[in-house]
Amino acid sequence: MPIRVPDELPAVNFLRNENVFVMTSSRARVQEIRPLKVLILNLMPKKIETENQFLRLLSNSPLQLDIQLLRIDHRESRNTPEEHLNNFYCDFEDIRHDNYDGLIVTGAPLGLVEFNDVAYWPQIKQVLEWAREHVTSTLFVCWAVQAALNILYNIPKQTREEKLSGVYEHHILQPHALLTRGFDDSFLAPHSRYADFPASMIRDYTDLEVFAESEDGDAYLFASRDKRLAFVTGHPEYDATTLANEYFRDIEAGIAPVIPHNYFPNNDPQNKPRATWRSHGNLLITNWLNYFVYQITPYDLSQMNPTLD
Repeated sequence: MPIRVPDELPAVNFLRNENVFVMTSSRARVQEIRPLKVLILNLMPKKIETENQFLRLLSNSPLQLDIQLLRIDHRESRNTPEEHLNNFYCDFEDIRHDNYDGLIVTGAPLGLVEFNDVAYWPQIKQVLEWAREHVTSTLFVCWAVQAALNILYNIPKQTREEKLSGVYEHHILQPHALLTRGFDDSFLAPHSRYADFPASMIRDYTDLEVFAESEDGDAYLFASRDKRLAFVTGHPEYDATTLANEYFRDIEAGIAPVIPHNYFPNNDPQNKPRATWRSHGNLLITNWLNYFVYQITPYDLSQMNPTLD
């Protein structure tokens, strides 16, 4: 699938080096195709790295996507050049009257921060409320899942005593569900979070369907019955070395982290890790794009029906 992005976005060359088909805006304008409009609210500190990871996953589909990056935090970034943010990200005021086929809200390193202490918590609420009438389907990832459960379902923050870090086995619960179509019965996915998502909590306090969970009963993948909301509590977008980078960063910061579970060969951080979740990550995003976005979104986005209470 061609993903349509600005010609100068760093991800263009990065993904082309991986033989990923990226269509620049200048080329896409000459094609008579209505691309899916996908908005990415990137909350991660290393924004360019996260852009590359999600665009890689989004590229694995026959659908053409028009990607727009959104920022809601205007504090000075220590990890992303201000020029990059100014050139490639829009503000909420720029798009608040527009409609989108899909919205992805990324994770954020805020697991130990109370919601009301998050600098951009009011803006998160604003975007989620706006999405109810302006987005066909929204995909929440990791911390964004916790934020959405609080805002949309009034579920208090659930925090683990120790950080969950590593690659964990999960099993599907509904083999014929659209979001898990093509999944193996068991699959691996990386996690890096303090948030806790007991599957029993999702079933007892929401109307969401749980499609996959860990062996310990932790919900991994769940969604609303109308397909307007999808939640993944891990990081299927992660590169092979992302968990290693986080682990060594924490060591340098004096945090003394636990070695990520089932990640380094022989549990030795000196060994180079291998990605064991790529096929699952690609299939998950492709299923969301196809069944939760493309199959239900209107051709004319101005005809989008608002979410009913």
